[in-house]
Order: sequence, then C-alpha cells, then structure tokens
Amino acid sequence: MATHQRLIGGRHYPWVVVALLWFCGFFNYADRQAVNAVFPKLQKEFNLSDTQLGWVGSSFMIVYALSGPLSGFVVDRVSRRHLVALGLGFWSLIAAGTGLARSFGQLLFFRAAEGLGESFYFPASMSLMSDYHGPKTRSRAMSIHQTSVYAGIIGGSIFAGVLADRYSWRIPFFLLGGVGAVYAFYLYFVLIEPMRGKVDQSEARRNDPDFSEWKKPRFRDVLNGLLDNPAALALIAAFLCANFVTMALLTWLPLYVGRMFDLGGFRNNFTATVYIQTSSFVGVLIGGYLADKASQRLRGGRMIVQGLGLLWAAPFVYWIGTARTESSLAWALIGVGIGKGTYESSIFASLYDVIPAEIRGTAAGLMNTVAWLGGSLAPVMIGYTSKSLGLSVAIGSTSAVYVVGGAIAILASRLVRVSGKVTALDEAVDLQLSKPEIAALDPPWSKPADEELPKY
Repeated sequence: MATHQRLIGGRHYPWVVVALLWFCGFFNYADRQAVNAVFPKLQKEFNLSDTQLGWVGSSFMIVYALSGPLSGFVVDRVSRRHLVALGLGFWSLIAAGTGLARSFGQLLFFRAAEGLGESFYFPASMSLMSDYHGPKTRSRAMSIHQTSVYAGIIGGSIFAGVLADRYSWRIPFFLLGGVGAVYAFYLYFVLIEPMRGKVDQSEARRNDPDFSEWKKPRFRDVLNGLLDNPAALALIAAFLCANFVTMALLTWLPLYVGRMFDLGGFRNNFTATVYIQTSSFVGVLIGGYLADKASQRLRGGRMIVQGLGLLWAAPFVYWIGTARTESSLAWALIGVGIGKGTYESSIFASLYDVIPAEIRGTAAGLMNTVAWLGGSLAPVMIGYTSKSLGLSVAIGSTSAVYVVGGAIAILASRLVRVSGKVTALDEAVDLQLSKPEIAALDPPWSKPADEELPKY
C-alpha cells in the first residue's frame, strides 16, 4: 500500500501513467478483435455473407470515425482522466452486451455503440500522456502504450477463439466486458490530470509562477489551424493509408488463414494474429527509440522513421497474398509486423510535433475520423473484391496503399519547416523576450476574434 501511494503522484508517475493506460489500451483492442475471431461462428449462426461480415467490422469503424471530432473537442475541454475511465466503463458494458445479440441487426447495433464509447479513448489518453512526457521521451512512452494494442489483439483473438470453440462465442464478450468495467472503476481514482502543455515549454517557462494553461480553443480555429498546416494534413493522410491496410488485415486474416490452410479454429486465430502482432510489438519499441533519437537530430525525424516503416512493410503485405505454405505466410506476417510497428510508434507523437498542446484532443479526434473512415471501407472493399478476384489477391493488393502512405509520411517530414511556430514560445523565453513580446506569440484562441489567425 505504501509503495502504491509513493508511485501515485511521485517522480516516476509519468511512467506509472503509461502502465495504467496500457491495460486500458489492452481492453480497447481485445474488445474490438474478439468479434473478428468469431467470424466463422457468426457466419454460421446468423447465415451471413462475406459482405455482411464486412459490415459487422465496418459498423464499429464508421461510428468510431464519425465520433472523432466530438470526442476530440470534448477532450480539450474536460478532465481527460475522467473521460478515459468513463469511456472504458461504457464500452466494456457494450462489449458484454454483444454477447446478447440474436440477429444481424443487433450485432451491428452493439458494434456501432462500442465505436462511440471507444472514440474518446485515444484522443484523451494520448493528450494525457503527452503532458507527462515531453519531446525527448514521447515516442518511447507512446510506443510502450502501443504494445497494449498488439497484446489486446492477440489476447482478444485467442481468448475469444478458444472459448468460442469450447463453449460459445458469447462467453468471451461477457468476460472481457465485466473485467474491463471493474478496471474502469479503479482507473477513475488513480489517474491524475496534468497541466496541459507545460511539459513542452522551456525550463524557464515551466518555472514561471505566471504560467497557466491556454484558453480553450474554438473548433473553427482548430480546424483552420489544421487546414493551414501541410505537415499535419500529410500525417493524417499517411494514417489513413496505414489504417486502411491494418483494418483489412485485422478483419480478414483469421478467415483467410482458415480458408487457405484450414488449421482449425485455434490455430487459424493464432497464425493470423500472433506472428504479426508479436513482431509489431518488437517493431514499435525499436521505432519509438529510433523516432525519439531522430527527432533530436532531424527536423521531422519521427515522420521519416514512420515512412520507412510502411515502405518496409509493403512487399510483405503482397507476400501474404501469394503465400502458399504456413511457414511462408508466417514470415510474411512477421515482416509486416516489424514495419507496421515502426510506423505506429509515433502516430500521435509526430502530430504533436507540429501542433500546439491546446488542440491535441481535437486534432487527434479529427485525425482518427479521417483515418477510420478510410479504414472502415477496407473490410467491405475486401469483401466485394474477393468475389471476383479471390481473397488472397484482395489482401495482397493493399500493399500499394502502404507504399503511398510511406511516401506521404516522408513528405510530411519535409513540410515541417513551413508548419508554424511549434517551439516559438520556448525560443522567445530562452532569448529573454519581454512578456508583451511573448504574449504576441500566443495561439489564435487567446486573441480577440477579429484578429487575423496566424498559421501553424
């Protein structure tokens, strides 16, 4: 108990936050992936076509994406620790409710409702974490958190697959939802809300007794600031491409492995998830380390690392569609995972390099909206394409999307120079400018509405 009290609010607490959010991220993805693991059971019980299965996957993504602007806007205005805990509690109860579905329509309803609950998590958690970890450790902190995604995908897939084979596909949803709701109650009391943006300021600025949070931005100002920020727009486009491929693989790999190799329910899910997710686990930690180092030496260094990760993964995605043996498929999945993890180590850390701290929630929400709307098309498009070309060709062709995404991410690193004054305030303090001169660098929402909006 004494050790627990020393950690809460102590000097190691920034890393305690990463650990606390890690388990939340685990449930976030375990609850998502469980339904994909039981696709064969759902298809048989409800007599669903491949296209209908695609809509089961897409219903979550569509609502998740459309909720992004709202969730991000709320994140920038209320306590993020409350949103994280309440969001986890809500989507956990919805996950448990999925086990009660008795028709295709009810499946769509529960999946869509879960998308609404989960839409608040990443904008809130990434914004919260970024105020505990500055530019020197941000990619590493977020890459460690990202490993919870891979653990959740593996855990949710295998857990759901095993229980579905032995008992019923409904059981894993009841168990995951119940445990997640209990953890949400605990999380509500141990997370501490940090001051927004303070960790990004210079030491002189942080120690200034007059330091305070920025005024809350208007949505219009945030949107205008993003539209005027070419690096941010490029990062959003790269995330759209990456997420499209990710959603195609997450949704269809278990069924694809079953059709191609017929390894049995457990081995199908094991092969489809463990190889790619464990290698992503390794890739994200390597990518987080390299991204932090690159960001200290190169302008846009995180983005370069991300782009190279996607370009590495592209040929391995093509290999997945051409693999004809289990071992060949395993190596292809490992290659994809390493590149995919490298990219995902800095999704939000790169975005936070080019936008002010005060709009991180809204910006992340908008980024999620664009990327997940694009990703929501993947399950359905693969389902349609598989009718005429076959599932292997449909999956392998998504490698081209990774190539485009990698090129855009590298392009974003070249656009950082014209993306605005991310560190202008720190530089002003270091140069010992006067307070009126520093105030002139404040973001647009701290100025009267009729003043010209500066570019970021």
